[in-house]
Amino acid sequence: MWTRSSCGGMALAIALAAGACGGDGGGGSPTSPSPSGGGGTSASATVNITTTAGSQSFNPNPATMATAGTVAWRNSDSTVHRIVANDGSFDTGDISPGATSQAVTVSGAGANYHCSIHPAMIGAIGAAQGQPPPPCTGQYCD
Repeated sequence: MWTRSSCGGMALAIALAAGACGGDGGGGSPTSPSPSGGGGTSASATVNITTTAGSQSFNPNPATMATAGTVAWRNSDSTVHRIVANDGSFDTGDISPGATSQAVTVSGAGANYHCSIHPAMIGAIGAAQGQPPPPCTGQYCD
């Protein structure tokens, strides 16, 4: 028999389960967790996704950080994007329009990345102010 207290517990369990299913809810998290150990929502640099336009899709591009650290992507476009390092070292998961990805760790050398949904969208991160990003090689470079 259900009692008032067991119904309250059931409602709480349903709410917690719904939150664990990866819904964005406008809270700024990607719809999928970063499988490569995103560093949380606080990032040392944020890159805006502005449109689907090759290397002009990201601002700033290349992005720079003071030192090796974390980067997050803010989706200012009207479609879902998923940012992946060319070398596979990070993956933001899907980023819904208006959301910000979890912060991902970028090595001291910097990184080249692309949108796995729109592979012509490419970008780079230089790990230190004034230092260029690593040379881009492979299928995602123009």
